[in-house]
Amino acid sequence: MRISIFGLGYVGTVSAACFANEGHEVIGVDPVNTKVDLINQGNSPIIEADIGEIVKATVQSGRLRATGDHGQAVLDTELSFVCVGTPSQANGNLDLRYMRHVCEEIGHALKRKSERHTVVIRSTILPGTMRDIVIPVLEEASGKKAGSDFGLCHNPEFLREGTAVKDFNAPPKTVIGELDRCSGELLVAVYQRLDAPLIRTDLETAEMVKYVDNCWHAVKIGFANEIGNIGKALGVDAHKVMNIFCQDRKLNISPAYLMPGFAFGGSCLPKDLRALTYKARSKDLHLPILSAVLPSNEMQVSRGLQLIVDKGNKKVGILGFSFKAGTDDLRESPMIEVIERLLGKGYDLKIYDKNVSLASLVGANRDFILNRIPHISRLMVTGVDAVLDHAQTVVIGNKDPEFQQVPNRVRDGQVIVDFVRIADRRSEDGKYDGICW
Repeated sequence: MRISIFGLGYVGTVSAACFANEGHEVIGVDPVNTKVDLINQGNSPIIEADIGEIVKATVQSGRLRATGDHGQAVLDTELSFVCVGTPSQANGNLDLRYMRHVCEEIGHALKRKSERHTVVIRSTILPGTMRDIVIPVLEEASGKKAGSDFGLCHNPEFLREGTAVKDFNAPPKTVIGELDRCSGELLVAVYQRLDAPLIRTDLETAEMVKYVDNCWHAVKIGFANEIGNIGKALGVDAHKVMNIFCQDRKLNISPAYLMPGFAFGGSCLPKDLRALTYKARSKDLHLPILSAVLPSNEMQVSRGLQLIVDKGNKKVGILGFSFKAGTDDLRESPMIEVIERLLGKGYDLKIYDKNVSLASLVGANRDFILNRIPHISRLMVTGVDAVLDHAQTVVIGNKDPEFQQVPNRVRDGQVIVDFVRIADRRSEDGKYDGICW
């Protein structure tokens, strides 16, 4: 394909050279003459493993060149990648001046072009930027309509400095956020040789993915460092500990526990967090990440409660209040906390959980149910129907398969508050509200 790359910084140079190395005809575009001259001389404007050799070879072959002429680059290509910087402002927000400028320049060129052209934003941008800034700027400058007169995608990059060429050729994933299917198909063709998961999604999801990745990496580094600090204080080799930790690909390094939802509870997580952070304090260590987990969890309980209160209904039904489906364990169940607070506010409750019902007759939690929460046990009913007959607001508190069809049984005047995403749906005004979706 004929590809133009706007911005010859780190991402732009790597992308331009690697695309050219795959056989595409690539034009790099940058307002800095020094970068343009370096590329055209066969030299890389960045320091990165292998990139110098690739730039030299692709320039010599005629597949890579650079220019400062934005308009001509668009006219001479069919696909434009925008790789300009989005640095931080003093308040932490993104500085999008370079993005706006490049989109204006591309838009002016699109006005002069009769063939369909596709614009791909590769820069890291916050969700909403494509629709709120990129599309309006391109449409105003071009006088054309995004998605019909010209194509538009967001294609976040996952390049690490030092291994960028390797990451380009063997990415962990390729994400294409597409405004229109035709544009998405074009990008699929560009990346067809890569042996990596290819995900096609909407613009906002693609914008968000890069931030989730980077924030998660930052949390992982901070977490490992806190484990290292307390390990050293206790005379434990934290590298040995984390080597063992990382061998668990079923729970630790996996999708387990990484779906948004309600607060955690049970007999292990809260207790062990308290114990480890207490031990750290006894050694005069502050672990800000680990110490923030329980307060964050408590905020999620409060968020769930507020979601129920905001519905304005006094008759509330709770489906599932053990700390997770398939268990009768009520120890530190966040749903117990929600129920207690609703009772304190005068709500009329009916609650149902088949596992807890059995545990009230036999089992390890019998004493807890009958002696510690007798006021709650008296609110228990024998089935889902009894809850639905009573409640104006129905709260789904755990992911028991018995509750999967409940969102489809909502009657007029009833609303579902879902803490676990029992069904794959998003919040709808007046009928269904998910805590994180």
